[in-house]
Amino acid sequence: MSEDRALNRWYDVYAYRIGRPEDRQVAIVFNDITEGKRVEAERKRLEYQLLQSQKMEAIGQLAGGIAHDFNNIITAIISYATLVQMNLPDDDPSKTYVENVLALSNRAATLTQGLLAFSRKQILDQSNVDMNEIIRRVEKLLSRIIGEDIVFRIDLVDGPLLVFADMGQMEQVLMNLVANARDAMPHGGILTISTLRIVLDEEFIKMHGYGEPGSYVIVSVSDTGTGMDEETQQRIFDPFFTTKEIGKGTGLGLSMVYGIVNQHNGYVDVYSEIGKGTTFKFYLPLIGVEAGEATKAGLAVAPRGDEIILLAEDDPEVRNATKIILEKYGYQVIEASDGEEAVRKFGENKDAVQLLLIDVVMPQKNGSEAHEEIIKMRPDVKAIFISGYTADIMYKKRLLEKGHAFISKPMAPTDLLIKIRELLDDE
Repeated sequence: MSEDRALNRWYDVYAYRIGRPEDRQVAIVFNDITEGKRVEAERKRLEYQLLQSQKMEAIGQLAGGIAHDFNNIITAIISYATLVQMNLPDDDPSKTYVENVLALSNRAATLTQGLLAFSRKQILDQSNVDMNEIIRRVEKLLSRIIGEDIVFRIDLVDGPLLVFADMGQMEQVLMNLVANARDAMPHGGILTISTLRIVLDEEFIKMHGYGEPGSYVIVSVSDTGTGMDEETQQRIFDPFFTTKEIGKGTGLGLSMVYGIVNQHNGYVDVYSEIGKGTTFKFYLPLIGVEAGEATKAGLAVAPRGDEIILLAEDDPEVRNATKIILEKYGYQVIEASDGEEAVRKFGENKDAVQLLLIDVVMPQKNGSEAHEEIIKMRPDVKAIFISGYTADIMYKKRLLEKGHAFISKPMAPTDLLIKIRELLDDE
């Protein structure tokens, strides 16, 4: 029995025993007021849930739009930077600058991926990676984020810490936590990133209320900043919750951290004291196999071809950069700037075109509509769909059918060339 009902029943009984009519009337009024408060509380709770649902839907739509436009820009940057890299000798000092542009472009793309990971389930590109190595890779970038008035320390446990994870999203988690720590130390302080191996046993799980037994890596990000009170700690991972001034925080950074770690079967914890600082810890399951050394195929070893490709892309910069890449590797390119032009130009060259490279979202006709008309002319023509949206959004919007070859922007030229060769060589 709830406290409200118990209290109401007690008051009814008390008034009945006294036998005074005015007391029984008070009891009835009391019951009416209490029921009214309950209904009002339930109404406010439902309104809050509806508001949160609407916010989630809005941010999902916003993320999709950002992904499309932002990834088009990044695709062009990566393509042009790669072309510059191709023409530079190995001893050219400018080559380092180009490599930095490419590295930062790839990291910029993870901002959109992180936002999508928060707003909906994102397809992960997971492999066996070493968390210590990931931290070392982004150490220089993180040091630039925090500024000169903060002492930056790295304390990593010896040996590899192998986890099955998406490297880009792990970098995003680190950047979000470091940026949060920086903002908590406006007058400077000490920021420490450390790693530790731990075994979660039944005692730990009972004490903390979460976890599955097994071996984990703990990555801790600690600051000596302003700290948080208990109420703030309870809400810190809620979407749109922020303690920053209007215009200085979206309330999404820590929500992204929570979503990404959770999607990797991990856990996030926070400990903080006002005036003493904050420590965020995220736990990831360790794996017992050796990770192969990560290798990325350079553009110089990308496969070549001599086939004719119809390239349909409405963004002129992306189209031009992609054309240059394809032509440098032997392909002949027919360009189209929208879906209708793609259908028309295929009709003019239907016996020569061996592959369609077609953007999904285009004016006049979208990629799927154009493809449907093209395969009526020649059902055996092969196609690769490209988009700044992710495949799951394409399926949801019914702009792409499952089973079609798909590559998402931003696309590294090598990845695109390999995908083209795989499809053309597949009999």
